[in-house]
Amino acid sequence: MAGQSGSSAAALQGGRGRGVVISDDWPGYSLDLFTYPQHYYGDLDYVLIPHGIIVDRTERLAKDIMQDIGYNDIVVLCVLKGGYKFCADLVEHIKNLSRNSERFISMKVDFVRLKSYRNDQSMQDMQIIGGDDLSKLTGKNVLIVEDVIGTVRTMKALLNNIEKFKPKMIKVASLLVKRISLPDRYRPDYYGFEIPDLFVVGYALDYNEYFRDLNHICVINDRGKAKYRV
Repeated sequence: MAGQSGSSAAALQGGRGRGVVISDDWPGYSLDLFTYPQHYYGDLDYVLIPHGIIVDRTERLAKDIMQDIGYNDIVVLCVLKGGYKFCADLVEHIKNLSRNSERFISMKVDFVRLKSYRNDQSMQDMQIIGGDDLSKLTGKNVLIVEDVIGTVRTMKALLNNIEKFKPKMIKVASLLVKRISLPDRYRPDYYGFEIPDLFVVGYALDYNEYFRDLNHICVINDRGKAKYRV
């Protein structure tokens, strides 16, 4: 996944908070190179991002966040369910950095759930579950932690709901951003990887509640979609 140009390459963009760009023709890694749950054998095409690379990238995002918003009390708003693993790892990295730094971030973690997919299709109406608790964000510094940002609609709906309660600051960190050709596509303040418009699973990202126990981020195949379709 290293390299600045050429086919089958993922180039690292410059600038804090900007992500590793995985090109459309990146072939990924063979599943035979990694261990993964046996009950998913035959359900995946390839490994898009191995677990170790996710961990290292998350650690760097934690460092960027510390440099930008250290010395603040932060409410971390974790978007469930897919964001819980990324959020837990990100918060732990920030805590470790905070313990050994002159900067300090005091964090409280809260949760909200967005339901926007059925099978592999985005639903027209998005549900925000837990929105009644957003009033506690008034006057607070908020860091939204999301698993993947695709269409603008989902994140804009969440931001619009939070902004009604007048927080002091809102920052967004997402593990993944899908590369979708939209004139007003949304870019979070921090993101780990920019990926092609693929339906990916693993590292808590699911397909109808399956594949959350897969450590790597992988591309699901047609057999897997049919097997776990509801």
